[in-house]
Amino acid sequence: MATAQDKKILQELQAAVRTSLNARGFAQRQPQGLFAPIEYTLQLGGKRIRPMLCLAAAYAFAPERWHEALPAAAALEIFHNFTLLHDDLMDRSPLRRGQETVYRKWDDNTAILSGDAMCIEAYAALGELEAKALQPELFALFSRMALEVCVGQQLDMDFEHRSDVAVAEYLEMIRLKTSVLLGASLQIGALLGGASTEAAERLYRIGVELGLAFQIQDDLLDVYGDEATFGKPIGGDIVNAKKTLLLLYALEQLRGSELEELRAILELSPEERRGQVAHVRSLYERVGVRAYATQAVEAHTARAYSLLEPLALSEEGRDLLLTL
Repeated sequence: MATAQDKKILQELQAAVRTSLNARGFAQRQPQGLFAPIEYTLQLGGKRIRPMLCLAAAYAFAPERWHEALPAAAALEIFHNFTLLHDDLMDRSPLRRGQETVYRKWDDNTAILSGDAMCIEAYAALGELEAKALQPELFALFSRMALEVCVGQQLDMDFEHRSDVAVAEYLEMIRLKTSVLLGASLQIGALLGGASTEAAERLYRIGVELGLAFQIQDDLLDVYGDEATFGKPIGGDIVNAKKTLLLLYALEQLRGSELEELRAILELSPEERRGQVAHVRSLYERVGVRAYATQAVEAHTARAYSLLEPLALSEEGRDLLLTL
């Protein structure tokens, strides 16, 4: 149960992230053709989960020094948003957090170049950490994570053109595309808070489990969510024939004419699939896709919590992480 104190601390951390990002001055930097899209993207907000995980992990081990992790938190948030600029362009997504995506508001080239600049800026922010002795390790962790995210994105695109993707392959893809960034956020924050290598690695594993749950939940929302709350059109994964856990499970479970119907829809063009979202959803319901994916979310979340239990944290630090 979240206490008023936990909520107060989280609000303080979130305000610090906002201030740290604003202090980078993208709104004033020239040329604005490069920096205005970065400012626009960062001002779209979101829950700031990754920088918050970083700061909360630092707080859990060193409540009096969590602010020293702010450059790393900024780096993680800028890097995450860089991936969104490029993801939206690759997926041709029109909306992000309910607003026009950068390539739609400006153009494709702007999304590419501003995204590149954000990736570079993320490394610049990481270099501003006071903990210089930790920098070689943190840069290595950050770079490994960054490359893994790119590998995950490529696998995701590859899967669009394959009809034989296994559930295990899908889980590895989302581990790379989504989970490793959450894991690195916790691990980096823990190390900056003075955690042992072993404790920081355990937090990394917690982040990976949460990331798996997070992505499967995101896949669920893409099919069953509310567009106003979700911030982008419902059914985008179906339109783009994304090999989500929902689709792979349905292909595994459906039989006969229903399986053939789903396979036929996957052979259509994206524009033709736009009119088939409700049909696909009805096929999913025939084999209990929603319940299956919901159970997967719950299982990964439970594993994350069980990994947290043995860690030697203050009660306040543990409560903060659990609340977040």
